Amino acid sequence: MDIRVTSPTEAPQRIEGAIKERFGVKALIVPVPERTSHIDRLDRVAVTAARLLGDFFSSNMTMGIAWGSTTSAVSRHLIKKSVPNSEVVQLNGAGNDHSTGVTYSSEILRRFGEAFGAQVTHFPVPAFFDDPTTKAALWRERSTARIVDLQKKIDIALFGLGSIKAEVPSQVYIGGYLSDDDISVLSKDGVVGDVATVFYRSDGSWTDIGLNLRSSGPGLDVISRVPRKLCVVSGISRLESLKGALAANLITDLIIDETTARALIAP
Repeated sequence: MDIRVTSPTEAPQRIEGAIKERFGVKALIVPVPERTSHIDRLDRVAVTAARLLGDFFSSNMTMGIAWGSTTSAVSRHLIKKSVPNSEVVQLNGAGNDHSTGVTYSSEILRRFGEAFGAQVTHFPVPAFFDDPTTKAALWRERSTARIVDLQKKIDIALFGLGSIKAEVPSQVYIGGYLSDDDISVLSKDGVVGDVATVFYRSDGSWTDIGLNLRSSGPGLDVISRVPRKLCVVSGISRLESLKGALAANLITDLIIDETTARALIAP
C-alpha cells in the first residue's frame, strides 16, 4: 500500500503553477470555504490583496485605481505604509445622470491616499458620455488631458472585473450608469466584462464595442502596457470576465479565491 501525506498548501500551489503555465500570470490563491457567503468571500480575497499591495507599491510610483465593488473592499483593509513621492490616480469617471459619483469614488481614493501618504488625483468626468464627440472635445482640454496622460504612465493598475452576472453586483451595473438599452446592446455585442468601464468579449476584443466610445476609462491598450496589472477576483460568476481579461492581456498578477481558480484551469 502506498501511503502519501499531502500538505494542505499543496493544492493551491499546484493551481498557481498551472495558472502561470497556461496564462503567464502570477496568481495568489486565497483559500475560502465553499459555503462562505459571496460578501465574505470577496472580503477575504480583498484582505489578501490589500496586504500584497503594500509589497508592490513603493516610492516614486503611480498607481491607477478603477473604482468598483472590489477596489472598495480592498480599500477598507489597507495597511498603512509611508510611500514617499507616490501618487494614486482615478482611472475612470464616476458621474452619471443622477449623481456626480464623487462621494463613492473619492472615498475609495481617499483611503488609498491616506494609507500610503500618496497624492490623490481624481478624474471628475462622467463614467459614460451621452455623445462620443463631447468626450473627444473634453479630452482636448488641458486639465483633462493632463490626467489622461498621467494614466498612461502609471506603474501599477489595480482593478476588479465588472460582470453583469456577479453575485456581488458590479457597481457599474447597479449604480445607474447603464440603461436597459445599454445592457441589451452589450449582451448582443457578446460582452463578458469590463475593466475601468471599458468592455470586452471572451476573446479579449474591445475596440469595436460601441459603448466604449462613450466610456471615460482608458483604452484596454493603455491598461495592457502597464508594468504591473493587479486584478482581484472573487466568485465563480466572474469566471467568463476573467477569461476575457486574460485573453486581452490585462493581468500580470491575480488575487483569486480557490474555487474560481480551480474552475479557471478545469478542462
